[in-house]
Parts: sequence; structure tokens; C-alpha cells
Amino acid sequence: MKEIVVHPFKPIFNKDSKILILGSMPSIKSREEGFYFAHPQNRFWKVLSAIFNQEINNSVQDKTNFLLSHHIALWDVVKSCEISNSQDASIKHYETNDFNQILSHAKIKAIFTLGKTATRLFRASTNLDCIPLPSTSPANCAVSLDKLIDEFKIILKYLN
Repeated sequence: MKEIVVHPFKPIFNKDSKILILGSMPSIKSREEGFYFAHPQNRFWKVLSAIFNQEINNSVQDKTNFLLSHHIALWDVVKSCEISNSQDASIKHYETNDFNQILSHAKIKAIFTLGKTATRLFRASTNLDCIPLPSTSPANCAVSLDKLIDEFKIILKYLN
């Protein structure tokens, strides 16, 4: 069933953020839980925990503090769209977020997009460069956790 969804979360960033990670649109589970990458099978938080070699507690505040302490800004490409369930490939009639609210206040060195849809929609709506990373979604089960961790290590070079 398709529904119109408006992005429910504010971006996470501060003036010290150096990288921006963009997903596409929060999943149903994330919208229910009120925070990014809340589906228990989504590997986003496991990947970040592994590349920084630091445990991330499950609370919204702990995850936010983790991101900010590592100079990571987090948001999504899509502000509103028509979508079926949580399927990125079904996104239609979308409007993108205004990334200047982050870019004008933080010293972003690199923008990373998660998955093919986020990359395609970001590139279609801006003239900004982005570095595509594989989706951490459970729907992207063809990519192993080890492969995700290896791919995500590129963000470390922009944090120094």
C-alpha cells in the first residue's frame, strides 16, 4: 500500500560535523521508534560501532551523542514522498530536504549516501558531490556485515 510520508526527524549535526551521511527515507520501524535506522536488522549502528571500535547503546540520546562526538551529521535525502512500506525503490513524487541547513553551519568535508536510491535522488536534486556507500538495510542482505564495515571505513579518512 502506497502512502504519503513526511520525514519525521530533524537532522543530527553541530558546527563540528565533518561528514554527512544521508539515507533515503526512514523505514516504517524507524518512524514508529522515532529515530534513524531503528529496524533491529538494519546494520547501520553495528557498522559504525565496528569502524570506531566503540559500543553504541540503544537510546536515542546515546546514538546522537555518538554521532556528534565522532563529527558525523546524519539525515535523509527525502523530505516527503509516496512510498510503499519501507521500499526505497517504490519512492515516487518526492521532495528533497534542504541540505544547506547543515552545510551552512558545519564544516562538512564529504557527503555519503546510503544505497542506490539515496544516491540517485541526491544526485538528481543537487550539484553536490557524494560518495555512495551500500545500504545497511536488511533488504540489502547480499552485502555481508564484514563487507559493509570494510566499505564504511572510507569515512574515517574524512574525519582526521
